[in-house]
Amino acid sequence: MRLILRVLGTWLIGLALVLLVIDGTKSLGANAVVYTSLANLWMQLHPPSLDAVASFFDSRFFADLLEVAFKALLNYPAFAVFGVPGIILALLGRKPKRERFLRHDQI
Repeated sequence: MRLILRVLGTWLIGLALVLLVIDGTKSLGANAVVYTSLANLWMQLHPPSLDAVASFFDSRFFADLLEVAFKALLNYPAFAVFGVPGIILALLGRKPKRERFLRHDQI
């Protein structure tokens, strides 16, 4: 299980770094801070799936709450949306630290 978490976290961090480099080159070209939101990235890749996810959330019980949360998530930079869960998954997949305590006479 730890291996799956680490691999998935590494892939998400790698994707976030690629998106960060793309946004960095756009920012250098524009002489201003430019970032690609998740909505813009999703619209470039596959617009019908964005509409399908929005209609799926509309048919749920907490549709208003889900719509607000979904729109807020779509406004965040794409590198942050993929990077933060990637870091969390990579940290969850770490090997647990073992504390070793020594007695005074073992030093």
